[in-house]
Amino acid sequence: MSVLDRFAAVVGEANVLQGDATTKWRSDWTGKYPSDPLAVIRPATTAQVSAVMDIAYKTRTSIVPVSGGTGLVGGQQARRQVMLSLDRMNAIRDIRPAGRLAVVEAGVILSNLHAAAAEHDLIFPLTFGARGSAMIGGVLSTNAGGSNVLRYGNTRDLCLGLEVVLADGRVMDLMSELHKDNSGLNLRHLMIGAEGTLGIITAAVLTLKPKPRAYATAMVAVPSLVQALDLLNRMQDLTGGAVEAFEYMPASYIAGHLEVVKGAKPPFDHRHDVNILIEVGATAPRDATPLPDGTVPVVTQLEDTLAAMLEAGTVLDAVVARSEAQRAEMWARREAAAQIAFARTPFVDTDIAVPLDKVQTFFDLMTPRLAALDPGAVDGCVSHLGDGNIHYTIYPSSNDPDLHDALREAVEDVVQELRGSFSAEHGIGQSKLGSMARRKDPVALDVMRAVKAALDPKTILNPGKVLPPRH
Repeated sequence: MSVLDRFAAVVGEANVLQGDATTKWRSDWTGKYPSDPLAVIRPATTAQVSAVMDIAYKTRTSIVPVSGGTGLVGGQQARRQVMLSLDRMNAIRDIRPAGRLAVVEAGVILSNLHAAAAEHDLIFPLTFGARGSAMIGGVLSTNAGGSNVLRYGNTRDLCLGLEVVLADGRVMDLMSELHKDNSGLNLRHLMIGAEGTLGIITAAVLTLKPKPRAYATAMVAVPSLVQALDLLNRMQDLTGGAVEAFEYMPASYIAGHLEVVKGAKPPFDHRHDVNILIEVGATAPRDATPLPDGTVPVVTQLEDTLAAMLEAGTVLDAVVARSEAQRAEMWARREAAAQIAFARTPFVDTDIAVPLDKVQTFFDLMTPRLAALDPGAVDGCVSHLGDGNIHYTIYPSSNDPDLHDALREAVEDVVQELRGSFSAEHGIGQSKLGSMARRKDPVALDVMRAVKAALDPKTILNPGKVLPPRH
């Protein structure tokens, strides 16, 4: 029997896809990393994943785990390799409101979990524009961030337990429901963010949070990022840390939104250089219950803060959402980021993090370096300003790969000077292998390679991703 025949004996012939049947898995968001898989295997249970990996291990067959296809760094590209899709493993096994947790399989689409949690007046707070197709296995494998990291943390902070199939087919049961467990090394955290290079995540125990009873959402124009952080800190102090999102969109981003998205509207009547989307979520009845005059306390808090800053000149303009439709319009502007960033080519996309009070410094340092390297280049960005994550994109004047490398290294130089990170929330995949080789501590890389060798000695799990080759 061929290896594909052996896989078919486990998952059924209908779930070993080849040729045109693999079209769905051949492209990625960026268009930079097309796949040409040998086959796509679609197991339906953990036992089937285990059996598939047992066969792959014994035959040295490379396996590329795939999720919803929303990655931006080439982490699921397959070149005549076998893709393993967990899209059939899409059950929400349990939601326990009293324990505020959900037990889910890796193929659950993020928005489906949102809907299931909402039925219990709870939320799974991880959210971003691709929530309608991103799957739990993928967001765990990349330790995804999104718009609410400021309040709720990254995916790693929202996970209590995991079920993982190792390279040799063994199933590692880490499906803890505990908030405290000091019984040895934290293998759960090791697997989260490993991008499928250490094991296949098949299920997870996730924490749920109380659903805010009311939101205060606004678009705010400020003179600079200094005043933006003043607004953030004021609202954090007033609300006890209830600011859920604080997103920076410069004038160039707003212009791109108007150009790329049909029917898009500007946030203000006049152009402003620094535009902020702020959202506060109130869970306490005292902050969310409408008063007799119809006003909502958390909205009033935001309005009063903005009014005081307008009078002081530290806010230039503000629009507070008066309906769910207005709030959705504000969020649609921010969630079009990938569509805007990849609307023109060529591009050099980065996903960096610097300390909150160094975001403006990054731009101050990067602007002249970009002009010196490529006078014809333009740049653009959008930022989770509340956690210092900047999605900075350069549009070079040519397709010269050496120029692109030089531009990426220039960004890395500035980030390193500010003691930041060249990778904030998108993962490493293939696009940041060069950055890993140049910037990651060599001892840390040695430790990572040792872990990889121990768990995947035949290098069959997502080969060529995350860890750069030795030189």
